Amino acid sequence: MTGRQGFLVIDRLVRGVSSGGLRMRAGCTLDEVTGLARGMTMKEALHYDPRARYVPLGGAKGGIDCDPRDPAAYGVLVRYLRALRPYVERFWTTGEDLGLTQDLVDRAAAEAGLVSSVQAVFPLLDDEAAARRRLADAFAVEVGGIGLDELAGGCGVAESVLTALDRAGVPHAGTRVAVQGFGTMGGATARFLAAAGLRVVAVADVRGTVACPEGLDVEALLAARDAYGTVDRAALRPGDAELPGDAWLSAEADVLVPAAVSYAVDARNQAAITARWVVEAANMPVLAEAEELLAARGITVLPDVVVNSATNAWWWWTLFGDIGADAEEAFAHIRRAMRALVEQVLDRADEDGTAPRAAAHRLVADRLPEIAERFGCYA
Repeated sequence: MTGRQGFLVIDRLVRGVSSGGLRMRAGCTLDEVTGLARGMTMKEALHYDPRARYVPLGGAKGGIDCDPRDPAAYGVLVRYLRALRPYVERFWTTGEDLGLTQDLVDRAAAEAGLVSSVQAVFPLLDDEAAARRRLADAFAVEVGGIGLDELAGGCGVAESVLTALDRAGVPHAGTRVAVQGFGTMGGATARFLAAAGLRVVAVADVRGTVACPEGLDVEALLAARDAYGTVDRAALRPGDAELPGDAWLSAEADVLVPAAVSYAVDARNQAAITARWVVEAANMPVLAEAEELLAARGITVLPDVVVNSATNAWWWWTLFGDIGADAEEAFAHIRRAMRALVEQVLDRADEDGTAPRAAAHRLVADRLPEIAERFGCYA
């Protein structure tokens, strides 16, 4: 017995299957995993396209209360997957999330006796062998030394930012961005935004915040990070400053991207934010009371269920055959889909006079009955 706690919450089954990642962090709770599972149901519904091969699944989430840096963490992960093997085999497709990489999940799943962490979806595929080859080929693709699977989500976050800027008539070049978290999602988001001409002025990791008003060298920082997204400070330039961990909140930026832990922005520390947009690359980073206070100050929060949904969607677009194992095809599809989705959400928010999160929830409420009628569900 390890004394560790692990959780699985299945919010909804569609066609008998649910989808949602597995996170590992010290302090992970059942309430947290429940909220994340509900968010996965919404992400799946928001990407429903009756013309696509990919048909959304239900939402689920797994969580383990353990520091991923703990020497015992891998053994805990294997025991968790072994204990939940019947669910992974039939009801729950999962993959990397906070604290875990897909390689680690795959290795632990194999050790736990599983064929794949997404094997529950295999019976829904027209050609399982071809689909599995396509996904494996996609995972083998690298762009600039980073795997396509690690870049897909950040491409979606970046496109969400660019869509918001375009609607507001704000030029990309020189727009300042601060990113909290430099792992898979934060790092990829920073890369795509820098490539679009934005200036990444602050990046926070577990060691603190690194900042430069003229813009950080994102590619150098990406090359200098470890598996947990921590940047080797030896890679910093003379003009790069090392600041406290919470300095990303008050950075002089136009866009703030929390891309690490949940509950990062609360009613107290939101007062430090001066950015015009907060774009939720992480799951549940802004607490509800903080979001209300930000809105009262004219700061728009683009919600996680929209912004970071491309990671999950990319898996299914690839597995079901809407896209192939090609980076440019994947990025083009992600950009089209995310721009259309963000536009829909912001249009609905304008029409209803609500916040983008409420608008996204209303879009979900419109789509879930149609999905249930067409494919059945177990809510």
